[in-house]
Amino acid sequence: MKDPPRPELSFDTWISTRIPELMRFAYLVTGSQDAAEEAVQTALSAACEKWPKVSRTTDPDAYVRRMIANAHVSQWRKFGKRIAVVAAVPEDRGGDPADSIATNDAVWRICSALPRQQRAAVVLRFYEDLDYAEIARILDVTEATVRSHIHRALAALRVQLSRAED
Repeated sequence: MKDPPRPELSFDTWISTRIPELMRFAYLVTGSQDAAEEAVQTALSAACEKWPKVSRTTDPDAYVRRMIANAHVSQWRKFGKRIAVVAAVPEDRGGDPADSIATNDAVWRICSALPRQQRAAVVLRFYEDLDYAEIARILDVTEATVRSHIHRALAALRVQLSRAED
């Protein structure tokens, strides 16, 4: 038996509730506010043009997240440059409340130094709380590749964080 048809969701209605989450996702994938805004704008322009098709998918959010990731990759390939962020870990100052902010910033800088596929897999797994199958679908890779990306990323993060602690 076929599922009953879903009521048509307008693009404006959908995007008004989803834009903050999509911007947060794009920032975590790209590591830059400017790149995130550009990726979201590119993806949403394409999604708006294809909205009848996108809205009929089982998960329009996943479809658009994939578009954002692809837009970022396309932009990166177009200009052929890679931005490498070097972390400057501040000195420990005891009870300063800014320490937690500095620590979070240092962790983010280390994460942003990961290769883009590894960073995307880690963000989707631990920030978006998606399972391996969903991540594989978004990144257009196998589940084994997703597990490998996450395993390698976590190993690299452990090494970098232990160096930062020393």
